[in-house]
Amino acid sequence: MGATLRSMRVVSLLPSATELLASAVDPETLARILVGRSHECDFPAGLKDVPVLTKSRTHGGASAAIDAEVSAALASGTSLYELDERLLGELAPDVILTQSLCDVCSIELRTVERIAATLPTKPIVVNLDPKSIFDVFDDLLRVGDACGFASRAEAAMVALRARYWSAVDYVNPYVPGPEVLFLEWCDPAFCGGHWTPALIEAAGARHSLNAAGAKSRRVSPEEILESAPERVVVCPCGFDLARVRQEHDALTRTRWWSLLPAVLEARAGSIALVDGNQMFNRPGPRLVNAFEWLVAWINGRDELIPQDFPVEYV
Repeated sequence: MGATLRSMRVVSLLPSATELLASAVDPETLARILVGRSHECDFPAGLKDVPVLTKSRTHGGASAAIDAEVSAALASGTSLYELDERLLGELAPDVILTQSLCDVCSIELRTVERIAATLPTKPIVVNLDPKSIFDVFDDLLRVGDACGFASRAEAAMVALRARYWSAVDYVNPYVPGPEVLFLEWCDPAFCGGHWTPALIEAAGARHSLNAAGAKSRRVSPEEILESAPERVVVCPCGFDLARVRQEHDALTRTRWWSLLPAVLEARAGSIALVDGNQMFNRPGPRLVNAFEWLVAWINGRDELIPQDFPVEYV
């Protein structure tokens, strides 16, 4: 590989990749080998002093405005992120962790590969593109192997996989579960995709608006009403709980929201507001935390809920 464990230098341009690496090493080792990160890498604690290599070109604001910016950029072929090429060269990484899953979520793969090819260190570019939680487990192994911590990554993966299957044991496969609307974005409404539909089904519920492995997609109020969701998860990508509360308040002012079975039945806890920056939308180790919460919520097993899970119920 050209780098010893002592001199290994890793750049992560993806929050979930940073979390995968952190799960395979101790905090001291992470502090030593992680020499650069994206502006969104905020977990685990202690990353504040790691140099930041990316920044977003979008300007925030209301959900509809963000969606319009993103749509315009994608239509024109303009990247949503900037990568500091000079700093990346100075950091001289041996490994760059990135993704091709979503151009909206992080710097696009082709840009990373183009820049990496010009660096004298000729870093390994590890591209992550998970479609399921099992792909995430595999990605943990790939990250560990590329960074020189294969055995530790395997041990971490085995532990995560055991937690996943332990949670599945609480699901009764013979009892039809509720229809769940998972809102990955609120204005316009996007239902959950990639690994989320499969997690909902594995937890004992139904998610008829999208199939396992498919990308999240825009859904109309008519489609939502036709699906007749008995439970709703409001978990917009990249938003913390404070912002999710605002999104929920805006949803309550739409004409279709009050017609949902989850709202009409006024069942306690039928609507969950989940931190979309930390949970479900990052394909890393904490996806297992999200699944444990989901199983607990759907099956009434509060003892499964991870400590300090970022959720509020309506």
